[in-house]
Amino acid sequence: QVQLVESGGGLVQPGGSLRLSCAASGSIFSVNTMGWYRQAPGKQRELVAHITSDGRTNYADSVKGRFTISRDNARNTVYLQMNSLKPEDTAVYYCHVDSLRRRGGIWQFDVWGQGTQVTVSS
Repeated sequence: QVQLVESGGGLVQPGGSLRLSCAASGSIFSVNTMGWYRQAPGKQRELVAHITSDGRTNYADSVKGRFTISRDNARNTVYLQMNSLKPEDTAVYYCHVDSLRRRGGIWQFDVWGQGTQVTVSS
């Protein structure tokens, strides 16, 4: 099984920046759309941004102009650069892959990371 390993969360002051990383580990042939979701206490999980295998991106309105998603296909890694952070960005951030193909031809769908906490507070 391929796993998604996230890193980069933490505590930051309002206006600060953080960079999240998520690497898909295992014997992988290809990865399709990669993305980040977040879930704040008492709220539903929501899409933050996603990026297709050919680099097309989509962002939630609440993060447009502040967050940037990118990926390194050679490393099967997706990044989320978060700037001008606000207290309302506080949440657990989850990495997600809609589908990937493992070496040997096996497909995996709807793969989630374990989540990383981002807290924006003074």
